[in-house]
Amino acid sequence: MSASAARLIKPVLYGYFRSSCSWRVRIAFALKGIEYEQKPVNLIKDGGQQLTDQFKAINPMQQVPAVTIDGITLSQSLAIIQYIEETRPEPRLLPADPKQRGQVRIICDIIASGIQPLQNLYVLQKIGAEKVQWAQHFINRGFEALEPILKQTAGKYCVGDEISMADICLVPQVYNAERFKVDMSQFPTIRRLNQTLTEIDAFKVSHPSCQPDTPDDLKA
Repeated sequence: MSASAARLIKPVLYGYFRSSCSWRVRIAFALKGIEYEQKPVNLIKDGGQQLTDQFKAINPMQQVPAVTIDGITLSQSLAIIQYIEETRPEPRLLPADPKQRGQVRIICDIIASGIQPLQNLYVLQKIGAEKVQWAQHFINRGFEALEPILKQTAGKYCVGDEISMADICLVPQVYNAERFKVDMSQFPTIRRLNQTLTEIDAFKVSHPSCQPDTPDDLKA
């Protein structure tokens, strides 16, 4: 298939309604105005559909999200979003200024490397009975680093007054924090930014409460 023909096929997102990494990709698609198809992968049902041989062929790490787009399959949410940014650059998700781009990447990496992996489903299943305290500890630890950084970088959004990849990472992480009953009053900058961002349509339509695989009792 030619590259131009591949571009005519809708991207397919393999994700899970409550996966914060899947949510990041949904936000990016929504901000870019990209239509896509969803193929839910239930991380709980049948011991976890991500662990099947069928899904392992799509993503050898057996994690969501994965996306088929332009004739290739990508995994890892930030790699997916960066590919979308590079191939569909408007509206941009990385600032024009290199210093601000650096700030966006710091915020993304703190969340995507320093917080979320330590409280994802796979890790919490291994932790067992102490999982809530474990998740709270690592979210608090990450937010204690993020709060002073955002005080320096934020305007209306995480870095200045344009929505960026930093905002895409922040909102799902705050959702996780609230799920694990983290006291968000300690983090006024994070809380303010989240309140602003969750009023934006792209963040609303991509929310876990309104996805094709959202259980009826959790639907908005």
